[in-house]
Amino acid sequence: MRPGPQAAALQSVVRDLLTTRDGAGYVYLRTSGAGLRLDLGDAHPMVGRVAPEFRLADGTWLGELTATGSGVLLDPGADPALGAVAHGWADRIRRVTGPLRDDLGTGTVLLRPDGVVAWVGGDRPDPAALRRAARRWFGEPAA
Repeated sequence: MRPGPQAAALQSVVRDLLTTRDGAGYVYLRTSGAGLRLDLGDAHPMVGRVAPEFRLADGTWLGELTATGSGVLLDPGADPALGAVAHGWADRIRRVTGPLRDDLGTGTVLLRPDGVVAWVGGDRPDPAALRRAARRWFGEPAA
């Protein structure tokens, strides 16, 4: 858009839009990617979305864990059966157990390295479902 009276009018409208809660939220969702959902073949509403940034109980930000290039398994219940599954991908998936400071309300969650939710196990996660998701996103387990 070229500078001129029309551009000034449009800038004014955008400024006004950004001063409202709904307008700022709309612009944020459209420009951040937070409103996008990839079709990963799972009906859970969190799967395919970028996980929101939050802190773990020890104060670590979720983004710090995904910045390493590995997946993250959030296992707040420290389920031994899930730990056994995750062990096969320990070189590609970092398992975080224990309570979370900011709970996503989803229970157990597997994140891809890009922060996208790959699998949600909920409060009663199925180890076989975690194994399928880990294999899909992280290849075969280590021997």
